[in-house]
Amino acid sequence: MNPAAEQASPPQPPKIAAAWWQAAWFGVLLLVCYAPVLNRLVTQWATDEDMGHGFFVPLIAAYIGWRKLRQPPLVEWKPSWWGLAVAAWGCLQLGVATLGAELFLARTAFIISVIGVVLTLGGWGVLRRLAFPLFLLFFMVPIPAIIYNQITFPLQLFASQVADWTLSALGIPVLREGNILELASQRLNVVEACSGIRSLLSLSFLSLVYAYFFDGKVWMRWLLLVATLPIAILANAGRVTLTGLASELNPELARGVFHYASGWVIFMIALVIMVVFHRAVNLIYRRLHGRD
Repeated sequence: MNPAAEQASPPQPPKIAAAWWQAAWFGVLLLVCYAPVLNRLVTQWATDEDMGHGFFVPLIAAYIGWRKLRQPPLVEWKPSWWGLAVAAWGCLQLGVATLGAELFLARTAFIISVIGVVLTLGGWGVLRRLAFPLFLLFFMVPIPAIIYNQITFPLQLFASQVADWTLSALGIPVLREGNILELASQRLNVVEACSGIRSLLSLSFLSLVYAYFFDGKVWMRWLLLVATLPIAILANAGRVTLTGLASELNPELARGVFHYASGWVIFMIALVIMVVFHRAVNLIYRRLHGRD
């Protein structure tokens, strides 16, 4: 018996090669049909700092999907006609979005069409196997403007309040009017970019990806996703407070390179906090289940 043969990967299900060719063909058709929508989406990734992570979402989702399809036991591809109904739903949604000039509906229609193609070619088994990477694709779509505006202003106010409380506790005189902090050196305006929504979106995506690669428990992904909300909000409030402290030393530190760099530093701190939280939860989980 040949040892190399024993270590060879298990044979793939029948017709899987043909299914991959069909998937490539349908993928090209989707790219052609949604070219105007995807072009505007990529342009927003490049120009909107809140969506800089968008470039990585489809790449990471595709890699995770590829890994999942290669994991044993290999899932059998059983085409389902229900996928055509889902794809038709995506096309209908695209038409409605085009008539109403609604970007969010048009962009999510692309993801719905992708789900329809997966269901059509692979069936329910393949769709279940790829549910997680398909869900990740929604992170590449910007939040609708109406929801974005409802979220950002409360976050601005919260960050301003935390900075007000902290600076006052440190003996630094400050007067807050809404999202504006009046300091002795200058006025700080906590604008939308300082609301924390940028770090919240990126950190939420990273929490799911991190949990997938470093933890086998599915529930841990959703726990970390929920935990990113307070972590990102508090980290951003800390950034506003740090900016207020730095401006007391030198008003120029509240703007320019320092202000931009502080955003990256705070984001990395938030990422570290998330990792520490994950390890703490795992420690409690092991103790509860007697796995020390």
